[in-house]
Amino acid sequence: MARISRKSRLGFVYRLIVVILRPPLVLLTKKDYRGAENLNIDSGIVAAMNHNSWFDPFVVAQFMWDNDRPPKFLAKAVLFKIPIIGQLIYLAGQIPVYRESRHAKIAVRGAIHAVENGEAIVLSPEGTLTRDPNLWPMDGKTGAARIALATKVPVIPVAHWGAHLVLAPYSKRLKFFPKKTMIVKAGKPVDLADLYDQEITGELLKIATSRIMDAITKELAEIRNETPPVQRMPWTKEKP
Repeated sequence: MARISRKSRLGFVYRLIVVILRPPLVLLTKKDYRGAENLNIDSGIVAAMNHNSWFDPFVVAQFMWDNDRPPKFLAKAVLFKIPIIGQLIYLAGQIPVYRESRHAKIAVRGAIHAVENGEAIVLSPEGTLTRDPNLWPMDGKTGAARIALATKVPVIPVAHWGAHLVLAPYSKRLKFFPKKTMIVKAGKPVDLADLYDQEITGELLKIATSRIMDAITKELAEIRNETPPVQRMPWTKEKP
């Protein structure tokens, strides 16, 4: 019996956004996809990506969509309060993050619910564009690790390269020509099994987050055919 596409569960607004956004991406960029078989897991997944351009969510979204893992992105809860835009985000099933919550698990409760229902959520553990001058991943925040340890769903490292050529970090100028190739590579699930069924402490989250960032960096190094720095840049909100 043929497997039913995961896209069949999506609502009208989600599909409408895909109809609007996907054709320009197909027309204006080239794609080089690797490791897509690692997305084919019969459960929810956390896709943890590097973040070096405001354009890269579109690149990773297309990769996920083309490989039948329609993505749900985590977004700041405040965005859902913006007139019209917030309603569209909500109707498209994207997931609010309640960063103001005093309870960390409550902050990502929507993501936990989504992966427990078999969905693929996408987030950047860095939480902001990398400040590394060579665009290597920084240290990550603990959201992806918290979701993974609470649910035991696989964390898939998803590295990409090329989005920064279309839209440089902090730039507002799109450069589609000449056409750029978007390389996206999904790695094997991050091994966190030895961390399951333990009290979720700050130290445990730090260990899990470090493994996730190591995995993303490894995939990115293979894409770039370069050696990453020995130590990641500490997480910071400050622009370079």
